[in-house]
Amino acid sequence: MQNCVIASTSTIHGSGPLEYLFDTLIELYKDSEQILFIPYARPGGISLDEYTIGVNNIFKKINKRILGIHMFSDITEAFENTQGVFTGGGNTFLLVNQLYRNNVLEPLKQAIDTGVPYLGTSAGSNICGLTMQTTNDMPIVHPPSLKTLGVMPFNINAHYLDPDPNSTHKGETRETRIKEFHKLNPQPVVGLREASWLRIQENDIQLKGEFSARIFEQNKIPYEIEPDSSLLGLN
Repeated sequence: MQNCVIASTSTIHGSGPLEYLFDTLIELYKDSEQILFIPYARPGGISLDEYTIGVNNIFKKINKRILGIHMFSDITEAFENTQGVFTGGGNTFLLVNQLYRNNVLEPLKQAIDTGVPYLGTSAGSNICGLTMQTTNDMPIVHPPSLKTLGVMPFNINAHYLDPDPNSTHKGETRETRIKEFHKLNPQPVVGLREASWLRIQENDIQLKGEFSARIFEQNKIPYEIEPDSSLLGLN
């Protein structure tokens, strides 16, 4: 039984990293003292060690210890006794590339499917969809595949932004880009706004946070769902 928090972002305005999620994370990791961290997305190009140290300092505030997956010489060993997993944000292309090249994707999927508590933020949330094709990130590397974990039967667009009617920018909006995606791909896309997250628990997927999410389905008009709504039937 999956037990996940899939968040649009790690940080919201006026709050420290992950602080807006602390109560949720205390509940998610209530039986976990040590959490396996996957730092492959490397925001801003920082090193794996720098990213891991920073995350460990955050998790100390809720009395949890972080171990970076890169600290293990064997991936099987990394997942053998893990009590929880966190995949942080950064560049989704880089993250997926490293998940494939380090043979992490399958053991990560197995851990999630067997109930190991999982937190994803930003890129770490994008990989929970069927593919990473609805990320906002630049393709700075070329992953072996765009297929990802498929924890949910749809794709995520983290950091979803609504069109600004007062903007003078004439380029594509997020909604336009997702509609382009649906010209060639069938799976739904959840536009997950900042400070929103999906809670996967007890065979359900619920939207949490203060804001609605925008749902895109192929050949349908986009629509909104409110917090505490179930997305279980979206496929």
